[in-house]
Amino acid sequence: MTIPQDGLFVEPGQGRSYYFGQDLYTFKAIGEETGQAYALCEVIVSPGGGSPPHRHSRENESFYVQDGEIEFQLDDRTFIATAGTFLYSPKGQLHRFTNATATPAKMMFWVTPAGFEKFMAEVGKAVNGEITVGASLTPEDLEKILNTAPKYGIEILPPPAE
Repeated sequence: MTIPQDGLFVEPGQGRSYYFGQDLYTFKAIGEETGQAYALCEVIVSPGGGSPPHRHSRENESFYVQDGEIEFQLDDRTFIATAGTFLYSPKGQLHRFTNATATPAKMMFWVTPAGFEKFMAEVGKAVNGEITVGASLTPEDLEKILNTAPKYGIEILPPPAE
């Protein structure tokens, strides 16, 4: 594994983009470009968007909120993160995030080592061309996500019973 010696330059609006439901994930760096050391992703979290409770067995995740407000859960603690907030979730820790506001939020997240980007490429909907609005996850999308997650060392927990 070697890291490209010529560096990496990714302009605004560029990168590999996928919709995960209504949220837009744009990878600015992937494992093939970092010697598998990390992947870096910008996420636009739609109102009501976010991730289900889950844990990674392979990657640590770090989050930096750039704009808006995102609710995070780390194990049994819940935090409201606003612009400038940084959070770290080591592998094995239960975590989730949600945008409970009426406006989109934006954050960056790093996974170390790389690998999560391959999961997103497999289960997300690739953006080919113009950025529009993502669609809600269908039952088929959810089934694909739940069936694919273990391949990448991800455990997705079901929502709590009402």
